[in-house]
Amino acid sequence: MKIYITGLPSGYEVEHLVRLFYPMAPLTLTPPEGEEDCVWAEKREDGLWAMVRQKGQSKTAQAPLPTDETPEFALASLTYELLRGWTGIRPPWGKMTGVRPVRLIHDKRSAGWTQEEIDRYFLERFDCSPEKYGMARQIADLQEPILRKGSEPGAYSLYIGIPFCPSRCSYCSFVSCNLDRDRKLVQPYVDCLCREVEAIRDEAARAGLNLQSIYIGGGTPTSLSADQLRQLMGTVRDCFDLTQIQEYTVEAGRPDCTDREKLEVIREYGATRISINPQTFSDEVLAAIGRRHSAQAILDCFAEARAAGHKDINMDLIAGLPGDTVEGFERSLRQAIALDPENITVHTLTLKRASRIVMEDQQDNTYADVAAMLEKCSLLKGAGYQPYYLYRQKNTLQNLENVGWCKPGHEGYYNIYIMEEVQTILSAGAGGSTKLVADGGKRMQRIFNFKYPNEYIQRFAEVLERKKGVAEFYDYDLGSQTSG
Repeated sequence: MKIYITGLPSGYEVEHLVRLFYPMAPLTLTPPEGEEDCVWAEKREDGLWAMVRQKGQSKTAQAPLPTDETPEFALASLTYELLRGWTGIRPPWGKMTGVRPVRLIHDKRSAGWTQEEIDRYFLERFDCSPEKYGMARQIADLQEPILRKGSEPGAYSLYIGIPFCPSRCSYCSFVSCNLDRDRKLVQPYVDCLCREVEAIRDEAARAGLNLQSIYIGGGTPTSLSADQLRQLMGTVRDCFDLTQIQEYTVEAGRPDCTDREKLEVIREYGATRISINPQTFSDEVLAAIGRRHSAQAILDCFAEARAAGHKDINMDLIAGLPGDTVEGFERSLRQAIALDPENITVHTLTLKRASRIVMEDQQDNTYADVAAMLEKCSLLKGAGYQPYYLYRQKNTLQNLENVGWCKPGHEGYYNIYIMEEVQTILSAGAGGSTKLVADGGKRMQRIFNFKYPNEYIQRFAEVLERKKGVAEFYDYDLGSQTSG
C-alpha cells in the first residue's frame, strides 16, 4: 500500500492519517501505476478527491473545497471517512495524529474555550472515542495544579542522558552504545558529562533559573559502574541544592546491570524516585526482545531497591511485544500490581524505523490484540492507581497511547513538565535536546547536542559553546523588558 498526495503545499496530516489504517505505508512522489495498491488524495481546482485501491478493488470519495477549514484538514477528513468505511476500522483517537492530546485540552482551556466546546472539538471534529477523550480530560484535570507550579517564571528541569546499554532491545530505536563493544567510551563520556552539568549550573544561574526536577535517563544509567554513578551524581549534588527540588529520578531499568551497590549509591546521592522497567514478566518474551535477564531477576531487583530505601518506584510495561498475548500481558500487569510500586507506566509498542523489529522485517501482523491488552488497565484503577500523564507516538500499534499511572501523590513531575511543554528542559549528554521556554510557552528555542557519544566527546568544546545560548535566550527577555 502506497500513499500519494497532490495539490497541497504540505500533505503531512493526510499522510499520517492514512498510516492510522495502513501503518508503515510509504509516501510516493510519483502516481501509482496500473492496479497498484494505494491511497490517493488530491486537492483539485474544483474540489477534494480521494481514492483507495486494494487487491484490484477501489472506492472514491469527493467533497467541495472548504470555506471554513484548511484544505489539508478537509482532505484528511475526507480520506479518513473513506478509509474508515473501507477498512471497518475506527481509530480510537479518531483523526488525531498529534502526540499531545492532553496539551491540546490545556491550550483550549487557556484560550477561554468552554468545556462543551472542547468536548465537541474532540468528539465531533476529530471523531475521538468517548473513552480516550474521557481519560485525556481526567488527566488534564489532575495536572492543572502541578502545571501551575511548573510554569512559574524561571522554572526548569535538568535531563542527563546515559547512551549505553548492556544489550539492545528489538523494539528500541534510541542511539545507544552496546557496553560489550563501546566500554572504552564510558569513562571519557562521564568526564565530559560532569563538565557539561557544571556548565549548565553556571548558565542557569546567569539566566536566573530555578531547578525543579532532575531526570537521569538513557539508554540505561545503571550501565555505569558504581564509581561512575558516584562521580556523576556527586557532581550533580555539588552543583545543585537538592533539598530545594521537587523530584530527582534515576532510571535503574534493567536488572542485568543494576545491583544492590548501585541502588544504594542512587539513594545516597539524593535521588527520590527510580524506575525499574520489566517491560514484561514473561521469560519467553524477554528473550524474544533481546533482554539478558529473567523475570525473577526483576523481582529480585525490586526487592533490593526497597531494601536500599527507595520509596518511590516506577515500573514500565509494554503492550504488544512480539510473542506476547492478552493473557500474558494481563499476568505481567497483575505481577507489577502485586509488587505495589508507586507508578506503573503502560506503553504501547511502536514500530520505529530504526528498531530491529522493523529493520529485520519482524512486523508480520502476529502481534496480539494490543487494544484488548490496554483494556486490562482497568485493573490499575481497581488497585488504586490513576492516570496522570499521556502521550502518543507515530507508528504505534493500533494508534494507541502511552499512559503513566500512579498512586495519589506520586505523580512524576518531570514526565508532566516535558510532555506538556510548560518549562525549560536543560539537557546534558549525547543526543540531548535542550528546550528553552519563555512567555508562557509562546517563545521556544532548542539547542542540540551531538547525537553519538564519540562525537559528543571529540567535539565537547562545541557542546559547551552551544550551552551559552541558554543565558542569551533569557537575556533577550531582559533586554525586551528594559527597552519597553
